[in-house]
Amino acid sequence: MKKEKYSYIYILFNKRNGTLYTGVSANLVKRVYEHKQKIVEGFTKKYSIDKFGYYEIFDNIENAITREKQIKAGSRKNKIKLIETINPEWKDLYYDIIN
Repeated sequence: MKKEKYSYIYILFNKRNGTLYTGVSANLVKRVYEHKQKIVEGFTKKYSIDKFGYYEIFDNIENAITREKQIKAGSRKNKIKLIETINPEWKDLYYDIIN
């Protein structure tokens, strides 16, 4: 039996309507944890972007990467709309996905 493997795009933020970061990962929980713990050098660490606000699930990494590029090419306004479709309160959803 083949184990199902999913990929994810996600949007992180540092505060409501603050700085946003869009990423892609095959292990969403681990990747968001790395951002939260400031393990990864770079943009998210520099700007304390550690709140998990939005995600989409894909059945393969190629589709996830295509979607990530589409979101990154879009406007900030569109990213905020995406977050608010599933997370109008701008809660950190990380604790919802680890349980």
